Amino acid sequence: MHNYNFIRVGSASPTIKVADIKHNEECIINLLSEGVKKGISLLTFPELCITGYTCQDLFHQNALLEEAKKSIERIREKSTSYPIFFVIGAPLELDGQLYNCLIGICEGKILGIVPKTYLPTYSEFYELRWFTPSKENTSKTFKFNNDEIPFGTDIIFVHSKLKNCKIAIDICEDLWAPIPPSSFSALSGATIILNGSASNDIVGKSVYRKKLIEQQSARTVTAYIYASSGYGESTTDVVFGGHCMIYENGKLLKENTRFTLSSSLIYEDIDLEVLTNDRLKRNTYYDKSITKDYRQVTFSSTIKEVALERQIDPHPFVPKDESIRSIHCEEIFSIQTLGLAKRLEHIGCNKVVIGISGGLDSTLALLVCVKTFDLLGIDRKNIIAITMPGFGTTDRTYNNALSLMKELGVTQKEISIKEASLQQFKDIGHDPSILDVTYENVQARGRTQILMNLANKENGIVIGTGDLSELALGWATYNGDHMSMYGVNGSIPKTLIRYLIDWVSSTQVGENTKAILLDVLDTPVSPELLPPTDKGEIQQKTEEVVGPYELHDFFLYNMMRYGFSPCKVFMLGVKAFENIYSREIILKWLKKFYYRFFSQQFKRSCLPDGPKVGSICLSPRGDWRMPSDAVVKIWIDELESIN
Repeated sequence: MHNYNFIRVGSASPTIKVADIKHNEECIINLLSEGVKKGISLLTFPELCITGYTCQDLFHQNALLEEAKKSIERIREKSTSYPIFFVIGAPLELDGQLYNCLIGICEGKILGIVPKTYLPTYSEFYELRWFTPSKENTSKTFKFNNDEIPFGTDIIFVHSKLKNCKIAIDICEDLWAPIPPSSFSALSGATIILNGSASNDIVGKSVYRKKLIEQQSARTVTAYIYASSGYGESTTDVVFGGHCMIYENGKLLKENTRFTLSSSLIYEDIDLEVLTNDRLKRNTYYDKSITKDYRQVTFSSTIKEVALERQIDPHPFVPKDESIRSIHCEEIFSIQTLGLAKRLEHIGCNKVVIGISGGLDSTLALLVCVKTFDLLGIDRKNIIAITMPGFGTTDRTYNNALSLMKELGVTQKEISIKEASLQQFKDIGHDPSILDVTYENVQARGRTQILMNLANKENGIVIGTGDLSELALGWATYNGDHMSMYGVNGSIPKTLIRYLIDWVSSTQVGENTKAILLDVLDTPVSPELLPPTDKGEIQQKTEEVVGPYELHDFFLYNMMRYGFSPCKVFMLGVKAFENIYSREIILKWLKKFYYRFFSQQFKRSCLPDGPKVGSICLSPRGDWRMPSDAVVKIWIDELESIN
């Protein structure tokens, strides 16, 4: 997995005893050993975990300070054979001042020491009573057993073998400052922030703490690994819950259960490529005017080849949580309706023309039109909805189209395209018994011609129905369903359209309309351009021709959102769809995806206007600018190399 820039990181909260350094040391070593068995390559411990955070004036006792240094040395020796980079917290004296430090160690070598920048001295905190802020330090090194160890807040630990594994350190209150030190280290290249903390728990604090880490991880585009003190700290006045969390670019990947009597260890596989590719896209990310000079401390450790345990979402466009999904659907539907409302208002138009097939895309587009007209106070009868039965139209889709138009109270029209298509076949000399692309596209373009001409007659505009998944694959007839005067679905993938219609059926319409919408959802996706079966059922099923849309939406998201290589998209797809699709099937459709994505760009280069609703959009005026004659060879060659 590490060939794809994954690294397993962990957060540990040992059960400690205040000032019982040997006990704490044993807990730390046990957690380190367990972490190595789990394949963890980076591990964070809480601040002052060697002594305990709550030693108070015992921090001024030389016996405690000397034993803490001895413990660091013992931990260093015992971890020599451990292929893991970890940080532990201890008080260290330098130049007559005491600092609250995190010490970075890897395979028996102390790599660097980072002192705490912001020392809280308010409410229950009194750190300035014992410790000195990092800004008071002038020394660049700390002499430890005759070794000069880099010391300071200007250190980034860089793995020599794993690309873009660059680690910086925050300590507790540093996160709570208006500008955390990790902001500067991230701008200087750090991709992973380790925060050893001792944050006590009071009601509501954990929620606020999570928001801070979420925001800092998102703003800095980093993985943020947080470990806080837990059971065993003094409870004279406060209690420490042992909160451990792992975030990646603002997303919580793993969190432990607080308030336990035992030590805690969590881990997750971080994708460094997600972070670096996001930074590549954001030209506002790096601001050289506020970056600082950092010392890079290079280290090398064995990155264990372990099976990826991270959960890969097979449907990245669709939130798993129903409440979040409902909120997203409401937002998307509002964006669609507001976009259409603005367009109609701007051009002084109060009529729209839309083709209704009884399928998913046209159904959603019609629902958007109805909501928009209600919003603008325009009679729904000004929505001219047309069903245009052709050679492949089935009774199911035809009846659903008619019923839906009737229930929604729009103007209904029916214009068969059969005779016009036969005439077109005659005009161009095509044998209608040959069911090829000409046979299909004559019908598709004929429908669009009807819509455009009727829009002229009614002084309205044609509303496009095509979706993002179809645009990615080029699954649209050029100057047929490819074209409109405003496309409301253009940045919505097929996998999400289903949930949007389901949301509308549950929240926006009556029971009769809901029943129709649910049957539309249950209908196979098809352009219905080929004749139905002898039983009158849909014969031409899109996903049997181009592949499952859930696969193509997964490919599209990971290719465009993160810029992943074809092999990485394949590896993630195998993980996401294990027990659903075989490796061979995933590889087959991934090749098809790249072929079609590259060859069909010319259709995307002249798309009609339409609102962007999510992070992926293929508009040539917005997110995606690609030459129509780009060659796909590099991408296919990589896939051909897969065994």
